Amino acid sequence: MNLTPNIGIRLVFGYGFMQVKVESFKDWLRLRWSHEGQRYSLALGLPNSEVNRTVAVGKATTIHLDLISGNFDQTLAKYRPINQVASGITALELVKRFTDYKADRLSPTSISKFKALHKPVADFFGAKAAQSVDEDLADRFRMALAKNLKPSTVKERLVGLNECWNWGVRRGHVIQNPWRQPLKQIKLSPSQKPVPFTQHEMQSILDGFRRHRHYKHYADYVEFLMSTGARLGETRGLLWKHLTPDCSAIWIGESVARGGIRKSTKTNRARQFKLPERVQQLLLARRTINYAGDALVFPAPRGGIINDGNFLKRAWRKVLNKEGVDYRYPYTCRHSFISHALEIKKPMDVAEMVGHDPQVLFSRYASAIPGSLEAPDIL
Repeated sequence: MNLTPNIGIRLVFGYGFMQVKVESFKDWLRLRWSHEGQRYSLALGLPNSEVNRTVAVGKATTIHLDLISGNFDQTLAKYRPINQVASGITALELVKRFTDYKADRLSPTSISKFKALHKPVADFFGAKAAQSVDEDLADRFRMALAKNLKPSTVKERLVGLNECWNWGVRRGHVIQNPWRQPLKQIKLSPSQKPVPFTQHEMQSILDGFRRHRHYKHYADYVEFLMSTGARLGETRGLLWKHLTPDCSAIWIGESVARGGIRKSTKTNRARQFKLPERVQQLLLARRTINYAGDALVFPAPRGGIINDGNFLKRAWRKVLNKEGVDYRYPYTCRHSFISHALEIKKPMDVAEMVGHDPQVLFSRYASAIPGSLEAPDIL
C-alpha cells in the first residue's frame, strides 16, 4: 500500500463491515471503524507523518485481524498507546462530563434522563474513581436502584451509564466498561399494547373539545392528531410553510421537543403525503389572509408552542373524563390512526405516512392488519 504524505485519502483495511480506516484529523492520526452496530474512533496521539502512518497501519491491521477472528477488545484498552492511561476522575465527574457532551446534541427531555443519574451516582459511588467501578460494584448499584424504581426505569438508568462509560473509554477517561453485564440482568415483563380509541370514542372526544368553553381552542389540534397519525411534537411544531398552498398535502420533517427546541423528526427522516379533504378544509378555515409561512398552524391559546404538559393535565384529562372515555395518553391518537388506517390502507403506505419503520409497525400493530392471526373457533 502506498503511504503517500497526503493522507486526505483515507487508508482502508479489511472489507465489508470490518473496515478499519486510518485518517488524519487536524493533523493527528486516528482510526475509525464499526462493529456490531457500534461506531469506534481511536485517537493514536500521533501527528501525521510518514513514520507515524506506518505505526497507524500496524494498529489498524491488528484491529482488523481481531475483528475477523472474534478477538476484538471492545474496551479498546488493547489498542491504545501505552501512554494513554485512564484518568483519575470520579464516577460522578464522568457522568457530568458526558451530560455536558450530550447537552447540545439531545433535546432537554433526553438530557434530563442523564441528569437524573447525577444524584444516585453521587449517593452510591461518592468520590470513587470511575476506573475503579467494576462489574460487581456496577451490579450492586443496579440492585440498589431496583429497590425503589421500576425495572424499566432501572434499565433506562443503566443504558445511560453504559453509554457514558463507552464514551469514557473512547476518551481515555476509563479503560473498561463495567455496565454491560448488569444491563443484561434486567428482565422486563411484556407489556400490553395500548388500546386504540374506537371511532365513536374519537368523535366523542372531538365533540367534547368543540363544546368546551375553555378548551375548544384545541379542537382542531386534536382532530389533526386523530386524522394524520402525526406525533405530538410534529404537530405542535407544524408551520404553514410545511403545507402546500391549498393545504392538500403536508411535509413533516421537524418536531418540537419540550422547551421549544426545534429538531428533526424522531427517525431523522422527512415524509410527505396528501391529506383527506376534510383535513384540508379544516386547515384552510384556520388560515388567515395575512398568515406567515413561519407561523405555527396550531399555536397555544395565548400564542407560542402548545405546552404538552398543560394540555395533558388540564384540557385532555378533563375532556375525556367529561365525555366518559377511558383515559389514555394523547399519543393514543397516533396509535388509533394507525390501527384504523391499517383496515383500509396497505401497511407499507401507512408506515410511510406516519414515519414508522415497517418492521416496527408490523410488530406493534399486527393485530390490526387484515388477515392477521385469528384464533379458530374449535367448539
